[in-house]
Amino acid sequence: MKKRNLTPWLPLAAVLLLTTSHLAAQEPEKDEKKSGEAAEAKDGPKPYDEVITDEMTSDDGLFTVHRKDDDVYFEIPSAELGKDMVWVTQIAATQAGYSWAGMPIGDRVVRWEKRGDRVLLRDVKYDIRADTDDPIARAVEATSVPAIIHVFEVATYGEGGAPVIKVSEFFVADKSEFSASESIDAKGLDSKRSFVEQVKSFPINVETRVLATYNLERPKPGSDDGPRFPSGTRRDPTQSGVSVVLHHSMVKLPEEPMRPRREDERVGFFSVDFSDYADDSGHEVEEVSYVTRWRLEKKDPGAALSEPIQPIVWYVSREVPEKWHSYVIEGIEAWQPAFEQAGFENAIVGKLAPTVEEDPDWDPEDARYTTIRWLPSSIENAFGPHVHDPRTGEILEADVRMFHNVIKLVRDWYFVQASPSDPRAQKLPLPDEVMGELIGFVIAHEVGHSLGFPHNMKALSSYSIDQLRSAFTHENGTAPSIMDYARFNYVAQPGDDAGLMPRVGPYDHFAVEWGYSEFPEGADEKAELENILRRQVDDPTLRFGHPNPRQDPTQQTEDLGADTVEATRLGLANLERVSGYLVEATSEPGEDYALLENMHQALINQWRREMGHVANVIGGVEQINLYYGDADRRFHPLDAATQRRAVDFLNRNAFETPEMLVDPAVMARVEASGVAERLLAAQRSVLGLVLDERRVKRMSETSAYAPGEMFADVSAGIWAELDARKPVIDLYRRNLQRVHVEILARGLDSADPASDLPALARGELAALRSAAGEAAGRTDDEATRRHLEDVRARAARALSTLRVEAPSQAFSDSTAGGARVTMPRGCWADG
Repeated sequence: MKKRNLTPWLPLAAVLLLTTSHLAAQEPEKDEKKSGEAAEAKDGPKPYDEVITDEMTSDDGLFTVHRKDDDVYFEIPSAELGKDMVWVTQIAATQAGYSWAGMPIGDRVVRWEKRGDRVLLRDVKYDIRADTDDPIARAVEATSVPAIIHVFEVATYGEGGAPVIKVSEFFVADKSEFSASESIDAKGLDSKRSFVEQVKSFPINVETRVLATYNLERPKPGSDDGPRFPSGTRRDPTQSGVSVVLHHSMVKLPEEPMRPRREDERVGFFSVDFSDYADDSGHEVEEVSYVTRWRLEKKDPGAALSEPIQPIVWYVSREVPEKWHSYVIEGIEAWQPAFEQAGFENAIVGKLAPTVEEDPDWDPEDARYTTIRWLPSSIENAFGPHVHDPRTGEILEADVRMFHNVIKLVRDWYFVQASPSDPRAQKLPLPDEVMGELIGFVIAHEVGHSLGFPHNMKALSSYSIDQLRSAFTHENGTAPSIMDYARFNYVAQPGDDAGLMPRVGPYDHFAVEWGYSEFPEGADEKAELENILRRQVDDPTLRFGHPNPRQDPTQQTEDLGADTVEATRLGLANLERVSGYLVEATSEPGEDYALLENMHQALINQWRREMGHVANVIGGVEQINLYYGDADRRFHPLDAATQRRAVDFLNRNAFETPEMLVDPAVMARVEASGVAERLLAAQRSVLGLVLDERRVKRMSETSAYAPGEMFADVSAGIWAELDARKPVIDLYRRNLQRVHVEILARGLDSADPASDLPALARGELAALRSAAGEAAGRTDDEATRRHLEDVRARAARALSTLRVEAPSQAFSDSTAGGARVTMPRGCWADG
């Protein structure tokens, strides 16, 4: 059949949700429509040429798509019935304030099945499985019935008995499986204002674009009419609906499923999980996880290094700013050496998307294409999702989405973290060369997610301070993995011959090797993978860990180096340098001080971030995931001296006023007042981390540094002025001291019987009540005296209030803070 462009814009008839009175008026129309559908069903399929006329355009592919004006039909080859297909829905275009172009709505596996003269669209799940001849397989099948999403009447039959169904109304109906209502914060689709714009059929996929209009509720007077997901544009409160373009990609899953690889928690991969009832050797249901990865197969299986049969091709989408193209491609192809370690040459390549003239049908929402998208949003972020085959974990398609203002985020970070060592960055705006390198870094990180890799928060703690300050970093980056929350080298000092950027590092090479290596026919894959993992025993740079900052200071975010306290000391030296040239770097004659204010806040944020790293050393327990036979323990509490060193550092650097953050040369330009509040917010977050109840409980159980000693040491630092003969306490310290009392008072509220926090807080408050009252009588400073009298009164009030209610005697299955759950009790249930 002839293949033509299908782009009519005529509306489709549909039912609009109305008020109750309007519903009554429309009942005859509904009844008439139902009667027509019933008559059509009763009459049965018609001759082919009565349905598919010469006036229609037809497009051959996975399905043959026929269209005339509003009417769209799918002709489904008999061979494709019963086959699994992944259906991916994305927002292709939208209005500012209602999500963003390129955002995913969802993906699911569907199956088209014929049932008499009807076709069922079914929703297929793979949550439980039993690939066995055992009777359990029948039980699993009986609990895995695919839900019916929609039933289509067969309008006619084509060649080979291919059913032909009308799909127009389906695509403009508000099916929850494919709806964007939640994503754009709307209230349901209006079919009368929605249209099928375009349908294209390709050999393994069908692409459909729908102009969908969703109803909006008008905001109540005085309510916030801003978008749930900000884009820099306010919503119009008079608007009754919002129209978006939805792109539906339906892609046939591989006829031959990829060989899966089981997940191992010692190396980080995203996974598909299911319950396997086929093997009861462990006397329980087996929870199985397959890693998500691309299908890479060598052209020459016998070669140590071979090109893949099908490389992973990334397209730089047409909307990506041209001046960043080369940096984006560099970020994509930064992964090539890692795949070489797995035996693949040119396994991942970056290409520019074809121009409209070169390929008018190329579409970034086409699920056959893996793309880098650029979204016009003030959100300071980027992300790299992928679509995979739930049967095996095979990644089929991915799209890195760059929100425009991610470039502001990395600009701010690089300026406050690395500019002392990079003269190019000591004046804003940054040169395009520097910004390009930063964009390349973001792309490499997000591409890593789309290759199957989650964040590895263990990596950043693996390099020594000496390594971070040396030429070692030029080749190895600032951490062994770019998949950590890798940041720029704030440890390096001016004059060090050190690299400043994260790179695809040793752990990334290791993870690619483990996940993507092919093994010879007949090889014991499990043993081969175990041999790779055994290198972790002696090489900490190859270890993996999920985020766990409040327990394990080696699994924090945005930190650097194996010695957290020393890394932060060097980081603060760099922040002092940045503070010294902050005004000159951000200001131009005739311009306002908006950039100065932004960068001053970035300076505060970095200070708080680095102090938080030190706070997490206190009560820290390092987790090293080595298995039985490789190590005799997983958890290693930090020694008391290391923890005391962290408290001392915070007392001298976090709880004493950091003068660089309250520089009058900056303050006089950005605000009349308010710096004290912003500084206090940063100090409050650090102090809250230190006195966190979870930390106290862990220290009571595992730490050589007793929590009572820690509380006393922190108090001694925060209230050091009380030791003076005539105490004088400035504004910033008074603010911090009041927060300390506030946090201690909250600690009295804990109802957890396994926690020492209330007792510790009570003891500190009692000591402060006494010490503050005594010191108030010795000071000659009026502000200090009134402050101390107020502190004494606050402590007394907290101590005199009954903080904890008696526990209820009523039985409850619920856990603290959780919902009540009633569980069925069997013969062997815990009492």
